[in-house]
Amino acid sequence: MARSVAAKKSVKLAKSSYVLDEQVGFILRQVWQRHSSIFSRDIGTNLTPTQWAALSKLAETGACSQNQLGRLTAMDVATIKGVIDRLTARGLTETSQDPEDGRRLLVSLTRAGQQLAEKVAPNALAITRETLAPLDAREREMLMALLNKLR
Repeated sequence: MARSVAAKKSVKLAKSSYVLDEQVGFILRQVWQRHSSIFSRDIGTNLTPTQWAALSKLAETGACSQNQLGRLTAMDVATIKGVIDRLTARGLTETSQDPEDGRRLLVSLTRAGQQLAEKVAPNALAITRETLAPLDAREREMLMALLNKLR
């Protein structure tokens, strides 16, 4: 019986050494959930965060291959393909052959996609400001520096 009690205490100690609320992944997920909620509420159009990432990156860089766009937006091949398919179906992006390499397709914004990106950008900036609002200017700068270091 004494052995059983000791074993239970050992299990309890092992469990208490890992506190979920203190884990970086759990905290980052909660912050992401908060940011995602603000994004959904305030983006001002029917765009997902991944769709907005693709639109805003294309507005920033211009036409590029789907593969390159995926790398620039930290999306895997399947995810970026689905995002571009949905944006193309909405008339916001289009594909064309790369004049330098006919085997490769380039993704670019349509006129409607460019207009939407320009219209939504102020909302996206406001979403970032609200996400970071609990922090003062120095804390915001430090957080961004630390997050960039963890990339």
